[in-house]
Amino acid sequence: MRTSQHENIALITGANAGIGLELTRKLLSENWQVVALNRSDFSADVEIQKEIKNGSLRIYKTKDLADYVSLRRVLEEIKGTEQRIDILFNNAGRSFNELSYSKQGRESHYELMAVVPYIIVMELKGLLQNGHFKTVINTSSAAIQFAKEFTIETLERPRTFRKLLGPYATSKLALSLWTGAIAPQLAKDGIQIRSVDPGGNNTLRKGRKSGLPIFIEALMKFFYSPPTHGAGQLYEGALGKHRNETGVFLLKGRVTGLKFSDQAREVLERVQTIYEQEFLS
Repeated sequence: MRTSQHENIALITGANAGIGLELTRKLLSENWQVVALNRSDFSADVEIQKEIKNGSLRIYKTKDLADYVSLRRVLEEIKGTEQRIDILFNNAGRSFNELSYSKQGRESHYELMAVVPYIIVMELKGLLQNGHFKTVINTSSAAIQFAKEFTIETLERPRTFRKLLGPYATSKLALSLWTGAIAPQLAKDGIQIRSVDPGGNNTLRKGRKSGLPIFIEALMKFFYSPPTHGAGQLYEGALGKHRNETGVFLLKGRVTGLKFSDQAREVLERVQTIYEQEFLS
């Protein structure tokens, strides 16, 4: 494995497809090392395979990020192998096609995109403290602006399901809320954290139901930007003009307020309780 104290190291979840893949390509092209935490393999792309072979791209696999047994195993593997993380990109996510629940009994969007990123930050905090930039970027969404109802109870067990603007939007909102609430705590350890909307990107994948309303799928196919746009937004969120700010939500490159911000502390306390009582035990 080629490792230099002068090279930057990023950990990206969901690095093998869509925005995560383009972010991986961008960082590798700038001589970063990338630690990828994925459910599945990379494609047979020649350049990607070259980076894997020379050790610049290191892959850790889990069958399901929302399966705590598998997640615990892979995070222990990362902590036992890697020396530091300069930037953590909590990027993995998915828009599910119907209401479903994790093995822990919580709604799947919420588990995957709000609870799991918190667990990853807590587990990898030591590696972040060893890093140069000590930065966490959580991938959020502009969809959070359309959330009309928000409570812990409906996050975990929604009464109804609506594509994109239902559990997906409220789960991304929960992510951004705890991001803001935890910032002062992480700052004591020298760690900065921000949530970033990557903008509208065509991330449709053949053979997978998108979980998007039909009209959004149509717009995405013909009018949305390629995933390189989202990768650029996440990159700028990490290293751009807001790099010295923490706890903020960035929308179109601007610091933007959050709805239901009065519940941020409650969201943070809930994900922390889940981490302590379920993941650590």
